[in-house]
This record gives sequence, structure tokens and C-alpha cells, in this order.
Amino acid sequence: MNGENLIVPDWPAPRGVRAAVTTRMGGVSARPFDSLNLGAHVGDDATHVEENRRRVARALNLAVEPAWLTQVHGTVVANLDDGPADMPADAAFSTRADRVCALLTADCLPVLICDRSGARVGAAHAGWRGLAAGVVEALVGNFACAGDALMAWLGPAIGPTAFEVGPEVRDCFLAHDPAAGSAFTRGASERWHADIYRLARQRLGAAGVRAVYGGEHCTHADPARFFSYRRDGRCGRMATLIWRDARPQAPARGAGAA
Repeated sequence: MNGENLIVPDWPAPRGVRAAVTTRMGGVSARPFDSLNLGAHVGDDATHVEENRRRVARALNLAVEPAWLTQVHGTVVANLDDGPADMPADAAFSTRADRVCALLTADCLPVLICDRSGARVGAAHAGWRGLAAGVVEALVGNFACAGDALMAWLGPAIGPTAFEVGPEVRDCFLAHDPAAGSAFTRGASERWHADIYRLARQRLGAAGVRAVYGGEHCTHADPARFFSYRRDGRCGRMATLIWRDARPQAPARGAGAA
């Protein structure tokens, strides 16, 4: 793989904060995980996943292995300063330069957060269940500063024209905040289309985080670049990563075959 197979967030993160999102391109996995599947839990050949992860680490010049979480659509936040996460968690943060926060998604929304000083970084896996339960607020609560001292970036997720949900999902968000109704439009029958980007911006704003970037990709609408569980069912997973890097920043480089 090479730098063309990565998405680098366009946000004014402080020097030393680095982040990236993988696409489905540049790996060795066979269909339906073709080709850069990074999920070890989806039924792919383990040796392929290992090689794909190695390629990502090399392309991003990572000094350490990312902390791959066991994601369960909850609100637990792992403190990676204490070491690798050894429990199910859907968010993580760190102040250390030898930790890499990593999320796996294939439609769910990855949310990256850092403070303006660059001292702390974090990531949250925000599918609708986790978002409704408060995973974003839980992550923000682990930053030792007010929300206006933070910035966030929203990674590739399923877009509002493709994300169809039942009325119980809408009711869940409206019970927390009636303003969430603006993120839903009527679909066929009793269904609704949900704008997970808008919902995340509302949650971040309520937590005081108003410097929010990203949110322009739809995984469902771009099969050439993104895995989408809603579109394909059995498929691979992309990774969204954020870390502090005290080393001089070098450009991403091609990983080669082995």
C-alpha cells in the first residue's frame, strides 16, 4: 500500500498529533475482504490480517503497534497510558507518544479528538448505539479541559441517504435531546433516514466541542474505497488511527509486498 490508499484528516491539529484512515485498498485479503481488511474478527485469514496491519504500520511510520480494541457498541473508554486495553471498549485516549489509538469500522462513525495543546488524543467508535448511549461524551470527559479547548474530526461513515433506521432509533435520540429530530428524515413506510454526522455534531456541541471537522465521506456510496456492512454484509474493516508523535514527521511511504 502507499499514501494514496490513506485518508489524512484535514483539520488544524497541533504539531505532533497525527491521524489517518485506511481505505479498503492496498492489502492482501481475498474477497469479500479485499483487500486491506484490518479486522481480525470478521472471518478473514489471520495471516492476511497480520500482513495488512504490518503494511499500515509501515506506511504510517508507526513506532508501536496500534491498540486494537474489542469493540462492543458501548461507552467504555480505555486509558492507554496504563497499557494496552484488556477489556471491551469503544473509545480510547492517551497522553503518551508510544501509544496509538485505533478503531475498526465499516459504516459506524469514527470520531477523533485532541486538545489544542496536542497533549492528549483520543478516538471513539460511534455507531448509533454507542452514540446514543454517550460514547462521545464519555471520551470528552477524559480530557482534562473544557470542550472549547478540544477539536474533533469525523471519519468515513454511512451517509444519511443510505442509513435507514427504525422509529425506535429516532425515539432513542429524541428522548435525550428533542433537537436530534433535525437529523432524521422520513423514509419508506415507518422507517427513517438518520444523519449520523449531524447527530455526532450535536452531541459534541452539547459537550462544548464546537470545532468539528470532517464528515464528508459515505462508506455505503463508495464501494471502490470503503467497506460497508450495510451494503455488503460480510466484509472487511477500515482503521481510523490517532497518535502523538514526538519524532520529526516523515511522509507516509509504500509498504511493498513483504
